[in-house]
Amino acid sequence: MLSPADSAAGRPPDEIAVIPATLWAYIRQASGRDQISLSVITVAVFLLTLAPLELQRRVINDAIGPRNLRAILLLCLAYVVVVLVQGGLKLWLNIYRARVSEQAVRRLRLLAHRLTTGEPAPTADGVHDGVKISVVVAEVDPVGSFIGLSVSEPLLHGGILLSVFGYMIFLQPLMALACLGVFLPQLVFVPLMQRTINRRTKSRIKVLRDVSVDIVNQAGSAQAGSAAEAPASAGPTTDDTYERRTDRIYHLDMHIFRLKFTMNFLMNSMQHLAVAVILFVGGWFVVKGRTEVGTVVAFISGLDRVNDPWGDLVNYFREMTSAGVKYRLVAAALGGTSPLADGRS
Repeated sequence: MLSPADSAAGRPPDEIAVIPATLWAYIRQASGRDQISLSVITVAVFLLTLAPLELQRRVINDAIGPRNLRAILLLCLAYVVVVLVQGGLKLWLNIYRARVSEQAVRRLRLLAHRLTTGEPAPTADGVHDGVKISVVVAEVDPVGSFIGLSVSEPLLHGGILLSVFGYMIFLQPLMALACLGVFLPQLVFVPLMQRTINRRTKSRIKVLRDVSVDIVNQAGSAQAGSAAEAPASAGPTTDDTYERRTDRIYHLDMHIFRLKFTMNFLMNSMQHLAVAVILFVGGWFVVKGRTEVGTVVAFISGLDRVNDPWGDLVNYFREMTSAGVKYRLVAAALGGTSPLADGRS
């Protein structure tokens, strides 16, 4: 699954002369086959997530209750084996992701070098080569980091969420519905807050691009000033624009932080509320003889396992938006497309 060899991986083919217009087109071009392999490993990882939950339940209900030491030993050994296998697959997945990301970054840098070679003059849109280089150097790493997990990340965490909730419904439907009732409000406020964060992120990246262009243009004006004196008002006007844009970046950053931390607070609060609901409903069911203690333990462990994947999915969509905007900046600098244009990444 890890072919081709490192010596040739990530290099742009000779026939490619134009950078793809969208991030997902570039992902297909640079890592299409690798994304399939990553998806296969990912499915194996999230399917193994259910095994530890079931083994915990069996240890408590089928082994500790009857005081069967041999069964306890065998189930604990099985638990250790499953955890080690799943951990090994996760290690393989993470290394493979990193390799795909770095190959994509190397491919993008080589392609950028090929496309900018022999263009000493400004392009038709007024973007100098210095600005192109600045954009490529600043943005290719975040784009490459996203490419490695672009398909496997939502597949992994979405698969964990669906499989764990499916397991809960199989064990005890009423307890699962109570848990889902606490979880559902997040499906309302998280997308709303995340869309607001995404809009602020796009605005921030656009202002940062304008600042980088101003810096390069100001440096060029300073060099030209040695031959011809610049107008007296040029310096203050440029400085005022720079300060205004810097203040804008500060306010956008603070707005993003407030939204992000508020969303994290609400998500964590809902997680603890769900645990309290499971303890109450599960305890009541145990007292009434409608379920077993091991089932309640499995539910609490399952909730702990879905909390991180849900948060990681939220972070994924945040990174996807940011990577899409940054990729369009790179494509615009190298290929003359419109930066920050509306449309799919």
